[in-house]
Amino acid sequence: MNYPPHPVQFSRRTPVFGRALVATSHYLASKAGISVMERGGNAVDAAIATAAMLTLVEPTGCGLGSDAFAIIHDGKQLHGLNSSGPSPQGAHRDFYRKLGGIPERGWHAVTVPGAVAGWASLSKEFGKLAFEELFDEVVDQAERGFHVTPVVAHLWHRNAQILRSQPGFEEMFMRQGKAPVPGSLFQQQGMAESFRLIARSGGRDFYEGYLAEQIIRSAKHHDALMNEHDLAGMKPEWVPVISQEFGQAQLHELPPNGQGIAASMALGILRHTDFDHYGSRDARRLHLTIEAMKLAFADLQTHVADPRHMKIGHQQMLDDQYLAERAALINPHQASHFGAGAPPPGGTVYLCAADKNGLMVSFIQSNYMGMGSGVCIPGTGIHLQNRGANFVMDEEHPNCVAGGKRPFHTIIPGFVTGHDGGRMATGVMGAFMQAQGHVQMVINTQIDGMDVQTAIDYPRWRYIEGKKIELEAGFDLLLADELIRMGHEVQTMAASQNGGFGGAQLIATLPSQDGYVGGSDPRKDGQVMMMG
Repeated sequence: MNYPPHPVQFSRRTPVFGRALVATSHYLASKAGISVMERGGNAVDAAIATAAMLTLVEPTGCGLGSDAFAIIHDGKQLHGLNSSGPSPQGAHRDFYRKLGGIPERGWHAVTVPGAVAGWASLSKEFGKLAFEELFDEVVDQAERGFHVTPVVAHLWHRNAQILRSQPGFEEMFMRQGKAPVPGSLFQQQGMAESFRLIARSGGRDFYEGYLAEQIIRSAKHHDALMNEHDLAGMKPEWVPVISQEFGQAQLHELPPNGQGIAASMALGILRHTDFDHYGSRDARRLHLTIEAMKLAFADLQTHVADPRHMKIGHQQMLDDQYLAERAALINPHQASHFGAGAPPPGGTVYLCAADKNGLMVSFIQSNYMGMGSGVCIPGTGIHLQNRGANFVMDEEHPNCVAGGKRPFHTIIPGFVTGHDGGRMATGVMGAFMQAQGHVQMVINTQIDGMDVQTAIDYPRWRYIEGKKIELEAGFDLLLADELIRMGHEVQTMAASQNGGFGGAQLIATLPSQDGYVGGSDPRKDGQVMMMG
């Protein structure tokens, strides 16, 4: 990586160096993580404290009712955690057929939240401090209140227009009937008490105690499918990562039910093209990357689901001969349509942490579509995800809705290891931007040699559907013109226009292996914090 003394035109920040780092989309979350490390905690402890704080200060992306995924590097090997919850056992296709389909919001879109169980599992396997000690910062902040940041306030207002009619939403998130404006002080007393219960019970209260009772009481009141057995049955799963060689590095992702395999497939497809023949500012290289991403999405939306229900395994999807066959479908001079569907919007938070002993965490949690289902549990600070909206009604599709089944998931943590021993925790929040963001971060850092902050700040592209792509404002206009000549339908958008270009956080080891360098996305309200 190169570290220019003056950031280039699209880079607004410089990288942060330290022996221990936390990078998140909100400064209070980064502060909570560093505070835990200063008290003797490790990177996993910091990640849990950070994730907890994000449920408070960035409710537009996650909450206590979220799902979560993580990749841990313990200094020797990688470990993957899937803490996404299943649908209620009573969630059958006939039920939704009578409703006219699967709703995007409300109780009937809610699946079992996995985030809290994921925190507890991470702490048990890799934590250093007691689980109960990881929530002091968020309890204090919830009681004292926090000042709402600009990006969060914008998204809060946008979500409120859609969700205000959902159970408990106005009471929890629209005090005096309005979403908070930037700088507003917002308190969550009920959430502080929920965190105390979670801390004291090792997370079990959320699934089998007082909090579980409050969730099920609301579910019954609104004739929802979820019951106490659904909650009590939530079990995180430790899984092996999947890996894809690219250049002098490997990208590591979690296997399905998430979309990480799309990033792996896209890079694998690119290995069978002339990608290496072109420079970083050559439209032909960008064209190949976009087309590879299209092919990966086409397979993703056809085959990926709860792995227990997939008809084609992820090993087959990553078979090198198959990827070569997919690459052969690319016209190197003309945009094509490979049949991928239109990606929906999303709402997610990503964080990464690294400590002085070499432990690194890539972690992501999400409510989906911003503030999830909109369902809020009175007096608790809990708002619930809507991952059930990702199921489909087609009986022949592996992702068809069924009871006790994990839905297809958009949220993915990533991790990169280099042939030189380098390591990098990486993630890009934002629905179907995530896999595309992983590909762009790998290319920016591992192929083009950008430092982590420049790689984050660099203008992004986003595939939408068919031949439609969006380019972020600031993208090279000459490249855009070349893409148009190749048949791409190009639209340029500001990052703030719809949040569709996501938000990235990166932490990488230094070549000397005596510290880390981190970057945080200016498209969000976050920053990297260090412990020297």
